[in-house]
Amino acid sequence: MASPFRTRAYRRLSEPLSGVFGARTAKALAAVGVRTLDDLMHYTPRDYLYGTQRSDLSALLPGERAAVLAGVEFVGAQPFKGDARRWRLEAVLTDGRGQLKLIFFGKKHLVDYWRRQLSMGVRGIFVGKIGEFRGELQMSHPDFVMLDGDGRIVGAADEKKTQMAQVVSRGEVIGIYPARAALPTWQIAECVAMGLDMLTGIDDPLPEQIRSGEELPGLLEAFTMVHQPRSRQDVESGMRRLKFDEALGLQLTMAYRRREAATHEAAAVVPRTDGLLAAFDARLPFELTDAQQRVSAEIGADMASERPMQRLLQGEVGSGKTVVALRAMLAAVDAGRQAVLLAPTEVLATQHAATVDSLMGDLAAGGTLAAPEHATRVELLTGSVPTARRREILDRIASGEAGIVVGTHALLGDDVRFAGLGLVVIDEQHRFGVEQRARLTAGSRLRPHELVLTATPIPRSVAMTVFGDLEVSTLQDLPGGRADVQTTAVLTAEHPTWTGRVWARLREEVRAGRQGFVVCPRIGGSDGPASAGAEDAPETAGAEETYARLAGNELAGLRLGLLHGRQGNEAKAATMASFIAGEIDVLVTTTIIEVGVDVPNASAMVVLDADRFGVSQLHQLRGRIGRGGYPGICLLLSATDPRTPAAQRLRDVAATRDGFVLAELDLAQRREGDVLGAEQSGSRSSLRLLRVLDDADVITRARVIAETLAGTPAENLPAGPADMLRRGQRLSAAEWLERD
Repeated sequence: MASPFRTRAYRRLSEPLSGVFGARTAKALAAVGVRTLDDLMHYTPRDYLYGTQRSDLSALLPGERAAVLAGVEFVGAQPFKGDARRWRLEAVLTDGRGQLKLIFFGKKHLVDYWRRQLSMGVRGIFVGKIGEFRGELQMSHPDFVMLDGDGRIVGAADEKKTQMAQVVSRGEVIGIYPARAALPTWQIAECVAMGLDMLTGIDDPLPEQIRSGEELPGLLEAFTMVHQPRSRQDVESGMRRLKFDEALGLQLTMAYRRREAATHEAAAVVPRTDGLLAAFDARLPFELTDAQQRVSAEIGADMASERPMQRLLQGEVGSGKTVVALRAMLAAVDAGRQAVLLAPTEVLATQHAATVDSLMGDLAAGGTLAAPEHATRVELLTGSVPTARRREILDRIASGEAGIVVGTHALLGDDVRFAGLGLVVIDEQHRFGVEQRARLTAGSRLRPHELVLTATPIPRSVAMTVFGDLEVSTLQDLPGGRADVQTTAVLTAEHPTWTGRVWARLREEVRAGRQGFVVCPRIGGSDGPASAGAEDAPETAGAEETYARLAGNELAGLRLGLLHGRQGNEAKAATMASFIAGEIDVLVTTTIIEVGVDVPNASAMVVLDADRFGVSQLHQLRGRIGRGGYPGICLLLSATDPRTPAAQRLRDVAATRDGFVLAELDLAQRREGDVLGAEQSGSRSSLRLLRVLDDADVITRARVIAETLAGTPAENLPAGPADMLRRGQRLSAAEWLERD
């Protein structure tokens, strides 16, 4: 298929690596998401070793693969007791501050060979997996190459070591790539070197005026600076160019989305004093917070325009986003239009429908778009609705009898027709693809207004980058009456006796008439290790096994329920209904209850293997308790080493309930797309190099230039920016669809 790109650089970069390297190498690269020359050029070193700088051995953690540059302080060997044929060699590396032990096993002649190799150099590069034995970090059978005092390779070298030697000998700065057993760092460097040769002579897609104005190097020069640098300045300058290109592509995508949206018409929603919204407000049993009133006014002003609203409503857990969204939907019905609330899961859609019915009371008894002031009908459409019932609902939607429709992906079917759609509310936008959402917002002259809800607080820099096509409203105030939730990080490696107290504490809550959750990181034994690629990871708590164990041991005698994503829709709905009705004391579940589940009587939560969850996900889970007037208790149970960043993450979550503080922390710890994504445990992000907290200046500059360029129709853009826009659009669509 012909390349969609106009510049030679982008055409070249889009070439698949399967035609460049051997099948084995291409397969290994594909396993880490590197499939094209462009992917390879953006697979940048995770660290650099400058000249005589040595790796910080104190920063190493058990389980990670690492490449370290250190001196050999000690080498010794001895035979196994009772088996003189097998020998063990130990060496100790040092960086002047900490130590790392190396372990080799083999016959005596092999051990003698390794001992000679390790003794030949002043220092070396050692690559392998970090293990732990009796409290000491160690690396077993690492690949290594020894260096002399001038940094030159010493000793004989096989093919692998030759590759390593070639990388090291290129200069004083050594790039260390994220590596795997089948793809060591020096092999990646060799592949990159070949890729750089293939790019010789390419044109630069970024116009010279922009390059000079931003003081950026050329594209090929930037790739070389990042992968084969001669100094720290090379790395910084090259990375700034690559980050700028990425930021400009994203900001161009956002700018043209805003431009395209501004060309559409919408039905203006003018407030009424005698309609459903007024009746709803008069019946509310509580006062709206100042933030709810302010945000409602912002939404109302947008919807009064004849241009479609595109607004993101972000709110702290329990801040009242649903009430604000419902008020906007009622305003749309008042104006003779329909409103849709689209949720990512059936559990959440069912919960939303129940909440809307509860809040509206007899205002949801039924009506028509022609006379909505008395009542309107609320319908729930999900994939599990029986065929006959589905036809009835579709008829009421098409006729306009259903003023408010709540549903899942089932609302995106070709057979769903609206009489006059005026507002689309999307809960957790990142769970829906761009093309999917377009099915609701396209197809008629008048586009519906669009309100996106997210319970993940988003720092401004992320909102500007990822949601740059939306205006942002924020709810930070919590409604009155919300109880406090005490959170404790229960680190069993530090306090092994606390586990029994966890289950005793949960029993106490049940005895007090409350309910609780036990959250597990996976469903059952067939799920495999919780972390992708972590074949050696310890088994984590599965909901099915935990349910069986608790029912027969720690929580025997209590009424337990089980809820997870592999159950049928009817079973899930029945379990949730029983829990809400108080017929289940403790619900053993997965993260299926992460967003939107509202059970006021639930006051306790135990999260098993809590180190497997991200900061924002833990905060969302915690938001399921303390929603009534009862104080909540959230226990984050983990066997992780108390010294690890994972343990500190749990302490950070326990220290504050401020979602915006935690969002900044989460963002600082991992890639931005992951913070916003459906998977909170490290899924692939479309932001490859940008870190929006660190690169706000680059993003801001790119946004200014993108706004200027967007004044030109896309088809008239210069070839380079046009390719950046095209690539940004393709990446954006692919990333959203990937999260469906």
